[in-house]
Amino acid sequence: MTKQLMVGNVAIGGGATVTIQSMCNTKTHDVVATVAQIHALEAVGCEIIRVAVPDMAAAEAIDQIQAQISIPLVADIHFNHKLALECARRGVDAIRINPGNIGGSENVKAVADICREKQIPIRIGVNGGSMEKEIKAKYGGVTAQGLVESALGHVKLLNQFDFDDIAISVKCSSVPLTMQAYTLLSQSSDYPLHLGVTEAGTPTMGVMKSAMGIGGLLCMGIGDTLRVTLTADPVEEIYVAKQILQAAGLRQSGVNLIACPTCGRTNIDLIAIANEVERRLLDCKKPLTVAVMGCVVNGPGEASDADIGIAGGDGEGILFCKGKVLYKVPQDKLVDALMTEIDRLDC
Repeated sequence: MTKQLMVGNVAIGGGATVTIQSMCNTKTHDVVATVAQIHALEAVGCEIIRVAVPDMAAAEAIDQIQAQISIPLVADIHFNHKLALECARRGVDAIRINPGNIGGSENVKAVADICREKQIPIRIGVNGGSMEKEIKAKYGGVTAQGLVESALGHVKLLNQFDFDDIAISVKCSSVPLTMQAYTLLSQSSDYPLHLGVTEAGTPTMGVMKSAMGIGGLLCMGIGDTLRVTLTADPVEEIYVAKQILQAAGLRQSGVNLIACPTCGRTNIDLIAIANEVERRLLDCKKPLTVAVMGCVVNGPGEASDADIGIAGGDGEGILFCKGKVLYKVPQDKLVDALMTEIDRLDC
């Protein structure tokens, strides 16, 4: 089991629930826009939010943003230790920085000292593109061993100044390489691990990469918090993260929709119906398994564990609960009837 640290009031590691993170794509100095995006992300299930801090104007906005949100705020900083110090002074909940990239030991000590004083954890975030040149040369490019060596080298720098409140990520855009790096890291240390496949791309491929990489690691018992990275509205990242956690059996954060792939016995437009059910249940918080099946021959039987479900017939369908048929409904009323029954369920 990994160590546990606190990001604001949210526990990371040590057996705590795997948490969902995202990152704003607003300009951080634009407090109004940034707060609005954080509220939108929080509304769909984001539990920790990160903002870019490229300059002092962004750092000086940290306390203004934090005063208007209710989830922990992480400052993402590269190279400039003064930005980390300013964010810490303004009460940020965590900092993402690589101490090996912020100058001499005096700079590392200054960041370690203020973070220790204010109980602010640091995430060391190594990406395939940020590895030190000498480590790349040593391993002949970006490798799992190189990513882990880089991350633990940054850890050592903080440990020199009596700082150990650390989480680590070792992301790259290659799913196999990312999984190899996290697996090796989990065997080499007990620091909490922040999972992700970086630069995963648009939802078309990014969702697949994230599901394979993050979901695969979670199924192996590796990972304490995660961020799905998509070239899309960050809200989409949250929906995908929730689905990954649900598919990995780690969280029932809403409806688990199961649906058959259709076959020659299907006499209704099951694909359209399944998509409509999924759309209408997107924000349902009830921990239900809902089935959308193509035929009454084996629909209720195959989906007998579903809390509620529908199965198609010829111009009509049935509603069933735990495999027991409730009643028949005309096809054009099937989805509405399902939603009515879901509303009635007390969960």
